[in-house]
This record gives sequence, structure tokens and C-alpha cells, in this order.
Amino acid sequence: MYPRLLELPWTVPYLGEITIYTYGVLLAAAYLLGLKLAMNRANARGLDGAKVLDLGIYIIISALIGAKLLLLITEFRTFRADPSELLTLARSGGVFYGGLIMAVTVALWYIRRAGLPLWTTCDVFAPGIALGHVVGRFGCLFAGCCYGKPTTEPWGITFTDPFAAANVGTPLGVPLHPTQLYEAGAEALILVFLLLFERRGRPFPGRTFWSYLLLYGVSRFAIEFYRGDTRGMVFDTLSTSQFVSVLLVPLSIVMLILLSRRLDPTRRRAAQRVAA
Repeated sequence: MYPRLLELPWTVPYLGEITIYTYGVLLAAAYLLGLKLAMNRANARGLDGAKVLDLGIYIIISALIGAKLLLLITEFRTFRADPSELLTLARSGGVFYGGLIMAVTVALWYIRRAGLPLWTTCDVFAPGIALGHVVGRFGCLFAGCCYGKPTTEPWGITFTDPFAAANVGTPLGVPLHPTQLYEAGAEALILVFLLLFERRGRPFPGRTFWSYLLLYGVSRFAIEFYRGDTRGMVFDTLSTSQFVSVLLVPLSIVMLILLSRRLDPTRRRAAQRVAA
């Protein structure tokens, strides 16, 4: 693990030495790669490139804010007991679901405002979200956050950097489930699935987006059982992310069914002619 990628020999007044963190670099790469994929897909579908780029920027900003807000909510007792812990919000990426929910909310607002086709635009961005998440989870691995429970499995990862322990509470010297890699692998499989099967069968607007949310919700629910970090609990039974997954999976199934029953304009006119 390498939480600190580079320590520069310069000092900034009031801030101290300049340190480039591996997590920050990979998080930036995650957003840029995801946006690049979305732009390519938007161009292939004839969407307004300028509007899609603006949407991508809104999504990045709202995702950062939402992830930190959900972390603040889930760990509110900790922050209330020790306000100095609020500084960890600046160092942490936050909770992915918080970023996803905020980004989707802002995206829906902007798509409506910009006059972009709703579900086609969502389909454009879904694989980019998966790609960005793959890269982002490697950032978590290098930083030592989002770590797993102790394990005796041969693929367990042992962290040793004291900075990670001080920064995000990573247990040192103990083999842990590599939950960061579990999630990166799950997202990579979801990405491949979305791209391979996007145009198979009877595609319809919204299928890729809601398929992503469905598959991610299922995988995240399962992976949460192996997480060892504190993330807040709902009803003292489910982690916050598992609770969101429980809501998201059936919603995704319902939306896939409803959208699959919609007729596109060409099919609707044909059906009307037959009925006449």
C-alpha cells in the first residue's frame, strides 16, 4: 500500500509540506476516465457534446459532495463527539452511495433543464460510472480505506503503513479481506456485461442504466458482509450501503419492467395502424 504517492520538498505557508496522495490521483483518474467513456458514447449517439460535458462536470462535483455528506450522516455520532474528526472529510472519498444518489439527483435536474433525452443520457453515463469505480477502488486499496474483516484466506492483504492507520484506522499487521479488490472486480464484470449485452435482445432507453444499478446493488450488498470498517448501521442489522441496496434493487427491477413495456414512437405508430 502506498497512501502517499509523492512528498515534494517544498513548503506552503500555513499548509506545510506538499504531499500528493495516491487516492487523490486515482480518484481524479477515475472521474476523467469515466467522463471520457461517457463522452465517446454520447458522440456515438448524436447527443450534444457540450451539454454532455457540462453534465459530466455537474456529476463529478455533486458526487464528491454527496459522498462526503453521507459519510457525515453515517458517522455523525463520531463527528459530534470529536469535531476535530471533521478534518477526515477532506481526506476521505466518502460513501459511494451518497455520491451516486446526489449525482443522479443533480443529473436528472440538469438533463431536464438541458432538454437531453432522459434515459438515453443515463445509459450513456452508466458504463462510465462503473469504469470510474474500478479505478477509484484501487485508490481505496492504496490508501488502506474501505478495508475488510480479518481473514485466514490466502488472498488476504496485510497493511503495514502507520499513516493509513492514523488516517483512516486501517488495522496493521493483520490479513484482511481485500474488499477494495472485490468491489473493483465486481464493477469490472458489470462494465463488461453492460458493454457486451447493451444491444442484445430488445434494447430500450434506460435498460443499461437500471441494469447497472441492479447489478451494483446486488454486488454491493454481498461485499458489505466482508467489510471491516465502520460505516453506520440501519436497524442495527444492515450497513447503510446494504440498506440502500435493499431499496435500489427492487426499484431497478420495477423500472426495467416498466421501461421495457414502453413503445418507441415507431413501434407505437405501427401498433396504432394495426389497431385501426
